[in-house]
Amino acid sequence: MDHASEFTSIHMDAIREVSNIGTGNAATALSKLLGRMVDMDVPVAELVPIYEVAAHYGLPETPVCAVLVRTEGEFSCSLIFMIDEENADVLADLVIPMDVSGMDEETKLQIRNSALSEQGNIIIGAFLNALSQITGWVMPNTTPAVARDMLGSIMDLVASMFGVIGDSAMLVKTSLHVKDLDYELGGTVIMIPDPGALEALLSKLGVL
Repeated sequence: MDHASEFTSIHMDAIREVSNIGTGNAATALSKLLGRMVDMDVPVAELVPIYEVAAHYGLPETPVCAVLVRTEGEFSCSLIFMIDEENADVLADLVIPMDVSGMDEETKLQIRNSALSEQGNIIIGAFLNALSQITGWVMPNTTPAVARDMLGSIMDLVASMFGVIGDSAMLVKTSLHVKDLDYELGGTVIMIPDPGALEALLSKLGVL
């Protein structure tokens, strides 16, 4: 089962259940980090070919920030938390204990990327914890890396890096609602399983 089109509604229901638990975990973890209430919408989970991910996310020219993590072990995959760049900076500023607006651009970028690395790692970790809770698997992950570029450029990079690893990606789209912010921040978690990893997960969940 190597292609997204071959997954049935039963398989997708199982994946959505993992997504629901993951977003719940992420909202709780972010609330603790930010010291304010965070809600996340019921996620929309999709399985798409990796080379079509950009088209499912938005316009190729959209400036985005991506946090990338790799996990090995019983379930090996690559994970990305992606958010529009403007919203990424808003999210980062919520945990930075100083006003960065007057700093030079390079310093400001480094501080914000450090904050986003932590936040993205928490969100991705929440999904890994959801998988671990359900399966009992141990899934250690790498130190997160942060990239900023146009959506199309980042997804071209991801496809070139991981396309030979797995040809299907799981997209979990949701919206972050942070107390005292009057607009949604959005956000997408992209999971790219290694060959055979998604089948192993579905088998563990009893739907394959």
